[in-house]
Amino acid sequence: WRHPSIAYTRPMLIHFTLQARQLLCLLMIGLTPLISGCEETPAPTTLERVRDEGALRVVTRNSPTTYFQDINGETGFEYELSKLFAESLGVELKIEMADNLDDLFERLNQPDGVALAAAGLVESPGRKDQARFSHSYLEVTPQVVYRSGKLRPTQPKDLPGKRIMVLKGSSHAEQLTALKSELPELQFEESDAVEVVDLLRMVDEGVIDLTLVDSNELAMNQVYFPNVRVAFDFAEPTRVAWTVAARDDDSLLNEANKFLDRVIKNGTLQRLKERFYGHVDELGYVGAYTFAQHLQQRLPRYEKQFRKNAQDQGVDWRLMAALGYQESLWQPEVTSKTGVRGLMMLTQRTAQAMGVANRLDPAQSIYGGTKYFAHVKEQLPASIAEPDRTWLALAAYNVGSGHLEDARELARKEGLNPDKWLDVKKMLPRLAQKQWYSKTKYGYARGGEPVHFVNNIRRYYDILSWATQPQLEGTQLADSSLHKPAINKIPPKEELAPM
Repeated sequence: WRHPSIAYTRPMLIHFTLQARQLLCLLMIGLTPLISGCEETPAPTTLERVRDEGALRVVTRNSPTTYFQDINGETGFEYELSKLFAESLGVELKIEMADNLDDLFERLNQPDGVALAAAGLVESPGRKDQARFSHSYLEVTPQVVYRSGKLRPTQPKDLPGKRIMVLKGSSHAEQLTALKSELPELQFEESDAVEVVDLLRMVDEGVIDLTLVDSNELAMNQVYFPNVRVAFDFAEPTRVAWTVAARDDDSLLNEANKFLDRVIKNGTLQRLKERFYGHVDELGYVGAYTFAQHLQQRLPRYEKQFRKNAQDQGVDWRLMAALGYQESLWQPEVTSKTGVRGLMMLTQRTAQAMGVANRLDPAQSIYGGTKYFAHVKEQLPASIAEPDRTWLALAAYNVGSGHLEDARELARKEGLNPDKWLDVKKMLPRLAQKQWYSKTKYGYARGGEPVHFVNNIRRYYDILSWATQPQLEGTQLADSSLHKPAINKIPPKEELAPM
């Protein structure tokens, strides 16, 4: 640019040009912070957010297969697996409870919502828009359930005309919807006011004719509902997995998959399955029905003694009650063919050692049995941690500490872990085989018996634990409301809409 009235010389032009360049440079330097300040800072990934917050927020459901609280605190298969994942990330686990499946997926997909859903969820086509699934850690089969004494359906075409209810938003609702395209006359109801235990209770009591549940959920709850039976498998086995939000990045999902692959490979997942599912089929229908009756008719007579003595010895009263049931079905005057007697089936030698004068007196028997169990557990090596310490102590209570130590030594020689019940119970039956017991210190034992003994007690203990959750502890077991799981309020049969 030149002013028309000024005669510019070459030096003047060069001077003005240099000044312009300097001014432009100064302007650029001054604007640089402003320009860089306008650049967007990348949002943290989900995994970074979890680590920054120091907590893994997980949404789940309240059920025996997922999460519940007992007198010892929080537990459940999904809870324990999620807790291990949180520990692997170096963060705290924070559990949130969903009212129903719709609520669960809503919490998962909220901005800054929960990071993970761990609720026994099955991957299905209808959920692809709601969530993304991790690698599978459990395989289950959807099953049609009916009431014993009613006509058993054997195939899908038998379902029309039946009163059917399933969880709203469940994979079972999807499956029935797909079937309805083939069988237009099929009718069913979806409810978000119930959980699986509610549906099983309604079938058990005849409020509805049928429901669909996954095989693992039925196995865990079967004992509470003695009239419930499997009609047929509705579909092929499906995969249970964790989920993250559909919009989520891959960071947490990838980390979850690495964790699941690792616990599958190192045996941790199998031990967890054993802990929660390894003993669920022990009772069968007859045993489940009998236990339900005895829970109401017999246990109330001895509950106070179990509570008092367990508290004195620092053990769980429900475990002692389960032990007593396994030994005598809570009958104080029984005598076995081997000479053990009383509610806790004490030998004469054990009774004397524990200060029990009359084995047939239920109070003395419970005192002696509880004291003896605490003693056996105390004598186990310090290397054995819970819950294996309890299961191995029960085995020793049954077969003797010497034979248990023989089984542990056999496990050690096989390269197994002698401190883990999952490994030791594989060795116990060998104590009845000459090729093995001839190599042990204490010789022959009926090694298969303590395996069944422990599995049965664990099943009884599961039932008592679920039936006596903290919110129910204010009432004695004599209250029949405690003999089935805590369930949501269900409308009476006449209030349910026609189907």
